[in-house]
Amino acid sequence: MKTAVLPTLLTASEWRSRAELHLQRAERWTLPCRERRTRGVPHPIDDFLFTYYSYSFAKLEFWHPPLGEVLELAGDMPERFLRSPYRSEKGAVYQNLEALGSKELRRLIWIRSLLAATHGRAPNFACHGLHEWAMVYRGKDVRHEKTTPLRLSQTEIDAVVESRPVICSHFDAFRFFAPEAVSLNRLQPAFADRPAFEQPGCIHANMDLYKWASKAMPWIGSELLLDCFEQAVQLRDLDMRASPYDLRAWGREPVRIETAEGRRAYEMEQRELAEKSQRLRAKLIAALDFVEPSIQTMASSD
Repeated sequence: MKTAVLPTLLTASEWRSRAELHLQRAERWTLPCRERRTRGVPHPIDDFLFTYYSYSFAKLEFWHPPLGEVLELAGDMPERFLRSPYRSEKGAVYQNLEALGSKELRRLIWIRSLLAATHGRAPNFACHGLHEWAMVYRGKDVRHEKTTPLRLSQTEIDAVVESRPVICSHFDAFRFFAPEAVSLNRLQPAFADRPAFEQPGCIHANMDLYKWASKAMPWIGSELLLDCFEQAVQLRDLDMRASPYDLRAWGREPVRIETAEGRRAYEMEQRELAEKSQRLRAKLIAALDFVEPSIQTMASSD
């Protein structure tokens, strides 16, 4: 049985203002990317989240309240508020939990379990961003060569990979490793093993907060979604600055993790981002528990 949620009524003026502020905030990212697409000049950092994660510009721009916030019905409601999972009744529009199907509930339970497992694990800051180096090891497949050149020779890149311990815990990074680099990784994460491997110091696990937030929409609300998106942009920025790619044409100086000084700088920035990511992860867990209280109960019984 679902627990009743005490509603907070937003007047038409209040929710329209929230929606407009959200649009302006989202367009800071979507409008430049749209413009670059018309010119065929992708940005290796700011555009990555729109290609790696399948969440459209329009979806990011649309504002949704979190579950529990009820909208005053206005004469010209946006079309998205007139279809499931929204329901209108007695002059108000609200998210209807009865629209949450069993398949979606199972997905939210899985996401919540993964977030909780990651949140409760000790962070590891020893990877120093070597996953991007392992992806271009031996130079047979350089993922971003069409948009961004390498800043080191292939011989130098290979030497760095071979000289440092590779400790990648994230499956979606590990699966892009060059075949010759797979055996160099001290961990061998698989898709089904995510809850056993993902840890809160990981750049990619923290970027994925945006993915999990997008898959929990509209229930968690657009403000938290955009918080996770903007955090993912910062994480991607560090990810690429610490990579063997040369981003100086995009105004980014490299974090030279091939040096001891560079590794210290990387770890310091990684720790700061991890702390903020943990706070966002906790908010996502709380939002999912609010969406469906049985998520927490079922996850605890596993």
